[in-house]
Amino acid sequence: MTPGSNIPLPVPRVTVDVTAPVRLDVSGLLLTADGKVRSDDDFIFYNQPSGPGVTYRSGGGAAPDAITVDTAAVPPGIEKIVVTASPDAAGQTFQGIEPTATIRNADDGAALATFTPPQLGTETALVVVEIYLRNGAWKARAVGQGYANGLAGIATDFGVSVEEEPAAPAAPAQPAFPAAQPPAAAPAPAADPRVATPPQPAAPPVPPAPAPAPGGGKINLDKGRVSLQKNQTVSLVKGGRPLLSQVKMGLGWEPAYRGKDIDLDASVIAYGPQRNHVDSCYFGKLSILNGAVKHSGDNLTGEGGGDDEVIAVDLGRLPQEVSGLVFTVNSFSGQKFTEVAKAYCRLLDAATGEELVRFDLTNAESQTGVMMAKLIRQFSGEWEMTAMGDFVKSRTVRGMVKPAAQAL
Repeated sequence: MTPGSNIPLPVPRVTVDVTAPVRLDVSGLLLTADGKVRSDDDFIFYNQPSGPGVTYRSGGGAAPDAITVDTAAVPPGIEKIVVTASPDAAGQTFQGIEPTATIRNADDGAALATFTPPQLGTETALVVVEIYLRNGAWKARAVGQGYANGLAGIATDFGVSVEEEPAAPAAPAQPAFPAAQPPAAAPAPAADPRVATPPQPAAPPVPPAPAPAPGGGKINLDKGRVSLQKNQTVSLVKGGRPLLSQVKMGLGWEPAYRGKDIDLDASVIAYGPQRNHVDSCYFGKLSILNGAVKHSGDNLTGEGGGDDEVIAVDLGRLPQEVSGLVFTVNSFSGQKFTEVAKAYCRLLDAATGEELVRFDLTNAESQTGVMMAKLIRQFSGEWEMTAMGDFVKSRTVRGMVKPAAQAL
């Protein structure tokens, strides 16, 4: 299997063995539709080796650790079981010791598929594969999503309580991102480890320009559909009023020069008022924020007309703690954006399908990630969309969290 690929499961009971040149800690998490565990009881690992429909088996260092899933015994409401791994040695990364997951028939041991995540580096934990329910049928997907903070990072991402050292006090909450102005003489909020504040925020000017120059300024939707250039901003207001609350961000691309299929992953990262990371929605986590943000699923080739992946956002249902969204595209397989043609993003009215705003990526860099656009809630409550087109060296959405925060 390759990252993002999936297979139907021909049997109800499967075992996922995970091996590597070093001893691993393997675990399984039972997730609901919002990508979270119901409680800590849904975290299955060596200290809690069984749960409803899911069990852990230790290999004792001589055989692979394994997670067995009995799909017929998985409780209603559980839509996904993710299988994770991390090196047993504290702080050891996966660089040079890439693990291999083998999905087997749990009853006779027959191999159904294998997957080895490629090109790992600083990751100290991985979501290796997932067993998931789609349209009433169980499937398995190769993931390979990396984390740099071990199993604790995976656990907290999926809602498991993890005891940590007390964090530095957060800066006071504000209704929207700070305006672009020189910082005060007080200690910079970047002292909070969760806050990635750039030296000079790049937020667009609030007053709309009557005739913005290419690459700058802000406009609204009074004249209909807007085509943005890089760094241009449009206010989602028409006739002085917010136009709508339910939108869709469609992202599309094609292989360059009739090249091979290209598997890109579109994602959206949600931030709070102090540029703190709230959550991320991507192919491995299709719904966040109680369903206010939903992902259409992974497109593995880039072929075909229309949007390759769509992210629906109900702006009216976003919690107040969410002040900004950054839409990103990554190449997990390592293909560079110089191998991509006609990449774009477009904002749609979710009710009518009408295209409101479009941004075509006209240049490419030899990188594996790009920040396409951002939506920011203003102090007035209205939302603005800014075209970005900024490239980043990152194959996963997790690697985009810090640079996207700096770009807000």
